[in-house]
Amino acid sequence: MEKIPITRAGLEKLREELSYLMNVERPKNIQAIAEARSHGDINENAEYQAAKEKQSFIEGKISELQATLGRAEVIDVDDGPADHVVFGRTVLLCNVETDEEVSYQLLGPYESDPEKGKISVNSPLGQALIGRVEGDWIRVKTPRGIQEFEILEIR
Repeated sequence: MEKIPITRAGLEKLREELSYLMNVERPKNIQAIAEARSHGDINENAEYQAAKEKQSFIEGKISELQATLGRAEVIDVDDGPADHVVFGRTVLLCNVETDEEVSYQLLGPYESDPEKGKISVNSPLGQALIGRVEGDWIRVKTPRGIQEFEILEIR
């Protein structure tokens, strides 16, 4: 079973989401199903069908989160010297073609949010960065084609 890298903050966020689903959303949904049932024939009851679909979504998400938490491996973000790219580091890159600078923090797949500067270590860019040092150039296949970056800084 493959471990999922995650920070302590990311793990806590997943636990909070699971708790919310189990203690708030699930009971609310059970109540909605009971109320829809009380309206009579469930075969032609749109409220009942919608509540059952939501129940399926909630239970699926709960199962996914439980499985993720079971496979999570907390990795402490090291405050030591940033001489090479590792999990948790923030990397300042320069797109060689456009000369545009972009900064990304390498995190686990459940913490990634590219629009907020957080990418997964499992992404093509994340994989290309791991182990590299300042000054290295990397080539990454993206949806926009092959892009080249220079690593300007590791924090």
